[in-house]
Amino acid sequence: MTKFSTMIGLIAVAAAGVSPVLAQTVKDNDVPTTSLHVPGNVQIFGDAKSNVYRPSATVNGEIITATDIEQRMALIRIANNATELPPEELQRLRTQVFSNLIDEKLQIQEAKAADIVIDENVVNEQFARLATRFKQTPEQFSAYLNSKGSSAAAVKQQIRGEFAWDRLLSRNIQSTTNVSTDEVQAVEKRLNDAKGQDEFRLGEIYLSATPETAAAVMENGKKIIQALQAGGSFAAYARQFSEASTASVGGDLGWVRPALLPQSMADAASQMQPGQLVGPIEVPGGLSIMLLIDRRQVLTADPRDAVLSLKQISLDFPAGTTQAKATDLASQFAQATAGIAGCGAADEVAKRLGANVVSRDNIEMRALPAQLQTTLINLQVGQTTQPFGAVNEGVSVLVLCGRDLPQTATAANLEQIEQRLLEEKVNKRAQRYLRDLRRDAVIEYS
Repeated sequence: MTKFSTMIGLIAVAAAGVSPVLAQTVKDNDVPTTSLHVPGNVQIFGDAKSNVYRPSATVNGEIITATDIEQRMALIRIANNATELPPEELQRLRTQVFSNLIDEKLQIQEAKAADIVIDENVVNEQFARLATRFKQTPEQFSAYLNSKGSSAAAVKQQIRGEFAWDRLLSRNIQSTTNVSTDEVQAVEKRLNDAKGQDEFRLGEIYLSATPETAAAVMENGKKIIQALQAGGSFAAYARQFSEASTASVGGDLGWVRPALLPQSMADAASQMQPGQLVGPIEVPGGLSIMLLIDRRQVLTADPRDAVLSLKQISLDFPAGTTQAKATDLASQFAQATAGIAGCGAADEVAKRLGANVVSRDNIEMRALPAQLQTTLINLQVGQTTQPFGAVNEGVSVLVLCGRDLPQTATAANLEQIEQRLLEEKVNKRAQRYLRDLRRDAVIEYS
C-alpha cells in the first residue's frame, strides 16, 4: 500500500503537459500497426473540433468547476514561490490539473461506493500538520491560501482523495495481494550474490513514447527537466506525470542494482553523484528522467549508515532580512558556535545567542542532505558543523553528540524485501484499477 503524505509540493506542481503532435501525411504502407482497426487512408467525417480546454465537467454526475481548477492552479504558484509561469505553459497546466481532478473524483466516488468513510477529524489533523510546515496555525494557513487564490477546501479535498484511495487500495488490493517465501528468498539470494556491487537509489519519471510521438515526448521531458532544475519537486512531478507504477510514491525506485536497470539507465547511474539529475534518456518503451537519491555497495557497510545523536542550534532571522544582512548574521553565528566544546556546552551558547536548541537521537545519516553527510562523516563527537540555512528561515549548526557506527557487513533484511515486493505488486494493480475507473466513467464537459 502506498504511504499517505500530503504537502504543497505534492498537491501542486508546475509541469509541462503533453504537447499535441502535428498531423503528418503518410503513405498507407508507412502507417504504424496498432491493436485498433484503423484504415491507412483514414478520413475524418464532420467538422474537426479543436483540442481546447473546457473549464468544467461532471464526472458520473458530480461537478468539477472552473473554480476548483483555478484554486489548484493557485497551489502551483505557491509551490513555485509565486513565480509567474510562461503563458504557453498555462494551457497545458490547466489541462493536466483538470485530468488530476477527474481522477481524484473517481477515486473518492469508488471509495464511497465501497462504504469507505473518511473522518473529517483526520482530514483536519492532516491539514493542521501541513500548516505547521509553513509555521502557521490552521486559521493562518487558511487565510494564506485564500490570499493566494486557493482555499483550505481545495487542500482538504486533495487530502480527502488521497486518504480515500489509500484505504480503498488497502481493502480491495493489498488485502488480496501476497508475496511468497520463494519470492523473498530469490531476492535475498540475488542480494547475497551481488554483495559488494554498486547499488543505486533512484527516482524516475517515465514517459511512454512511440516512434511517432518520441520527438514530442522528448520536448516535454526537457521542459520537465528545466522546471526541476529551477527548483521543482521531483517527487511532485513524478506523482503528476510519470507513467510508471512508482508514480504514487514520488517515482522512488528504491535501491536497485545496475543489472536490474535498462542499460541506458545503468550507464547513466554509474556516472552520477547523489542529488544529480539526468535525462531525458531513451529506455524501452519511452524516455526516463532520473534523479540519483543515493548510492552504496550491496550488503557492505558504509560510514553514512551510521546512526547519530545531534543537537541543532537555530537562530531565526528577523522578517525582511536581506541577503547581505543574512550573510553577516551567519558569519557572526559561525564565530559564536565554532568554539562549542561538546554537546554539554551547546545549551549555554544557544542561550547567550538567543537561539533555539533541539536534541534528536537515532538520526540516520543518510536521511540528511548530502552536503551535511559529507561534513558529519569527518566530524568528531563534540564538534560542530558549519552554519547552514536560508535567508527566509535563519541559520543553524549541528553538534555531533554521538555516533553509532554500522557493522562491518549488513545482512539482507527479509522484512524490507517482502514489503518492497508487496508495494510493487500493489502499485501495479492500483494503476490498472484506476484505468478501469476511467474507462467506465461518464464524463460530460461544458
